[in-house]
Amino acid sequence: MKIFLSILAEAKIEDLLIFLETNWNTKVKNDFLEKLNLKMTQVSQLPQSCQQSKQFPGLYKCVVTKQTSFYYRININKEEIEVVTFFDNRQIKR
Repeated sequence: MKIFLSILAEAKIEDLLIFLETNWNTKVKNDFLEKLNLKMTQVSQLPQSCQQSKQFPGLYKCVVTKQTSFYYRININKEEIEVVTFFDNRQIKR
């Protein structure tokens, strides 16, 4: 299935990549991008392979790293997957 990013997801990933390069280095940013590409490939081939949200039916969470996840929804009719947003897992209150 084809994957595309929402406007919000595009803005969040851009901010994250700038943060990684500014506060860490290019290698860290590139390592993250490699992991992200692997997860995007997984989701495009097996859309329901990630955990579905209990709060928001039809929304799935894909963990890229222990710090970062993305949420997506599947449109079967259009054969598309929309990445809705990226999320910093450290924001979750336990």
